[in-house]
Amino acid sequence: MLALSAQAFGADERGAVPTMKVGIQPRAQTYVSEATVEAIRQATVAAQVQGRVLEVRADAGARVRQGDVLMRIDTREADQAVAAATANVAAAQARLVDARASLERTRSLRARNFISAAALDQAQAAFDAATAQHKAAEAGRAQSDASRGFATVTAPFTGVVAQRLTELGEMAQPGRPLFSIYEPGGLRAIADVPQSRLAELGKTGLKAKLEFPENGRWLDAAAVIVLPSADPRTHTARVRVNLPADATGVVPGMAARVHFLVGEAPQLVVPAGAILRRGEVTGVYVADGKGSFSLRQLRVGSPLPDGSVEVLAGLAGGETIALDPVRAGLSATRRGR
Repeated sequence: MLALSAQAFGADERGAVPTMKVGIQPRAQTYVSEATVEAIRQATVAAQVQGRVLEVRADAGARVRQGDVLMRIDTREADQAVAAATANVAAAQARLVDARASLERTRSLRARNFISAAALDQAQAAFDAATAQHKAAEAGRAQSDASRGFATVTAPFTGVVAQRLTELGEMAQPGRPLFSIYEPGGLRAIADVPQSRLAELGKTGLKAKLEFPENGRWLDAAAVIVLPSADPRTHTARVRVNLPADATGVVPGMAARVHFLVGEAPQLVVPAGAILRRGEVTGVYVADGKGSFSLRQLRVGSPLPDGSVEVLAGLAGGETIALDPVRAGLSATRRGR
């Protein structure tokens, strides 16, 4: 780590400026890839019956439990299908009763040799057909009952409604999406990396950090999974980076940067707060050894998870810089008067 210095440079007002001596230190090297957050467990709830939407009980952002009613669809068409299926069962039952009675009479007549064996075979076949028709009618009624049950749309698991895709009064069709639901406790970032990086990213125990540029937040990855295949069109491999369970404020669809930790290398860094940015000028105030500071222009790299910034050019190591560039600048201005 970089050491903080309390060294003073004189008795003037510049002596209160906190300073720090920078040096080259071995630091973790990373490979950065853009990623998109998605839910590990997510589902699109679709309609399974046709009908008009009569009631909507959940909207985007609502937290639901498994089995909660999300929507109700008009069941009048399904009710008619159930009534028709029930009538078919009754008709099949009547045919089965008649076939059974006919078979019993035929067996009695055959026992007294009043009819031929062929007649008995025909009666047996008629009974078997009536039995099969009755079973088919029962199955049709059960299917109609199940379809009517699909008119009540429920949550498949406990989670958060990401989208509601149908409005009250619209016509639902089988297969048409109604809701999108995800489980907030399990999120992951999906990154596509060049296949040339697979050798170093495929190592056992690979670690990564996730950066959310919009709010400057950093999280440690819970797990990194490199999928064992590459896209032949883009020559990239997909990597899944699981977020910790307490990743509050992160939702599917958010953009993220994944910093894969691939090794160590000498690196010169300075605290982000020590950098002065004025238009196109980026620099730090360096102690000149004469009791004052001078502005040194830098070329910097990406921000690091610990709040520091990599210096690519402008410092060689061993310099003492001001941690408060504004106060250092004022001190240097007064010194020059």
